Amino acid sequence: MRLRILGAAQEVTGSNYLLEVDGRRVLVDCGLYQGANSGDNHVPLDYDPSTIDAVLLTHAHLDHTGKVPLLVKQGYKGPVYGTRPTLELCDILWRDAAHIQKEDAEWQSRKNMRKGLPPVEPLYTLEDVERSLERLRSVGYDDVVEIVDGLKVRFRDAGHILGSAILEVWLKEGDDEVKVVFSGDLGPQETVMEANPAVVEDADFVVIESTYGNRNHKTNLESREEFRQTMKEMLKDHGKVLIPTFVVDRAQRVLYELKLMQQEGILPDNVPIYFDSPMGMKTTAVYSEHISLLSAEVQEEARQGRDPFTPKQLHIVESVDESKAINNIKHAIVLAGSGMCNGGRIVHHLKNNLFRENAHVVFVGYQAKGTLGRRLIDGSKVVRVAGEEVSVKAKLHTINGFSAHADRSDLLAWAKNFKTDPLFIVTHGEPEASGALAASLQEEGFSAVVPKLGQEFVLSKAKEVVSVQEVPPVFGQETFENRLAMALEEIEQAAEALKLEGDIRDSSVISLIVSAETLLKTAREKLENQKERAANK
Repeated sequence: MRLRILGAAQEVTGSNYLLEVDGRRVLVDCGLYQGANSGDNHVPLDYDPSTIDAVLLTHAHLDHTGKVPLLVKQGYKGPVYGTRPTLELCDILWRDAAHIQKEDAEWQSRKNMRKGLPPVEPLYTLEDVERSLERLRSVGYDDVVEIVDGLKVRFRDAGHILGSAILEVWLKEGDDEVKVVFSGDLGPQETVMEANPAVVEDADFVVIESTYGNRNHKTNLESREEFRQTMKEMLKDHGKVLIPTFVVDRAQRVLYELKLMQQEGILPDNVPIYFDSPMGMKTTAVYSEHISLLSAEVQEEARQGRDPFTPKQLHIVESVDESKAINNIKHAIVLAGSGMCNGGRIVHHLKNNLFRENAHVVFVGYQAKGTLGRRLIDGSKVVRVAGEEVSVKAKLHTINGFSAHADRSDLLAWAKNFKTDPLFIVTHGEPEASGALAASLQEEGFSAVVPKLGQEFVLSKAKEVVSVQEVPPVFGQETFENRLAMALEEIEQAAEALKLEGDIRDSSVISLIVSAETLLKTAREKLENQKERAANK
């Protein structure tokens, strides 16, 4: 019995774990890489999808589920298990992902054509999504389900987003039996939107996320007050507030907070609120359908006959023309995706407002490395948006307390429930966060490791760690050509961004740039030498 870490190792996206028991193979999550590592989505999978027997999904976010349609495209024919809300949200998110990938592939192919490079194929299509949806199988919270011979699972509420689950997995091979718990993404111990994370007390291994493993959020009350102060500033400035929103959970949380502010007289009823996300409204409808799974606070709002997610003056924006028309509105609140500003309608709102001193941008979620959102919160004074350089003069605000992720204290509180001295395998966090959480767990008396990508664990009571193994790619040349094209494009974009920074004086940064120059020159010389040798044969 083995566990292999195939994603989210010392990074926040691309969750993917492979369990092997008695010749059967089961995946836990199969997520997309996002941000700086999005090009890795085109790297061949580490396994042949046709050899996988089942897939278990912890929750719907694309960094945990977004590669399932690729899996099906490349030959997977087994079931995909998740809670009912998770599967309903996957239907929405996968369709949108296929649409975005189609547009991105067409755009990249046009650029490649001008450079004499091959066209780029989307990672998967809407047809692949349709075939993937046929494989979905709903599982109720707390039900124990046998997935394959030797592997049973129970889905427990993780309190992260609607339908999110902690997975308790029992594996048995011969006389050996172990239990592995996957935290998925955990919600805070004190929540506003979802129920509290379920308590689990026994396991041999625990795969635990660490997105915020090195820092704590402000309290719910502090975060609410911070958000309300931002709204008050906006009212004084008579400008726009742009809120880049993840369509699952964060959009609903913001709508709920705006409604509360109206009820308490903090936000006037005449300030227009634009929800510029057709997908976000579909997601909100799923949330409304499953109110009974949300927090007591949200359920009480519904019992009082008030829709928790529909503040007054809410305008649902459907078409692109309607979205562009918001540019003519001087004073409004605008919610739009994507949450990390690396695509979606929020991009054109930022392009038209970042240079305005009376505009505000409120970040209410994690911003991965390499995204426009991360560059903004890191303090870039000029950013490239939709092909243009834009000066950043808007007021920027970060409210991590709205995050659906557990912070350091929440993660440790959840971990302390275990009574059986498990080995904690710390994943789904940038190196600083994963390392900090592992160290904190060790200080609490637990065993904890931060795995490398590809690392294996023998699942036995001895809790043996196996060294990293190189896994030969299954799929070949076309995928590598796509990856090359994307890498060259990212190099161009990075060079343009560095030019915009102007006077660079940090010696360590200069050293990195010079090293990159040397590597690129070496690659070019090697290619030219290969061509010369081929011509002389």
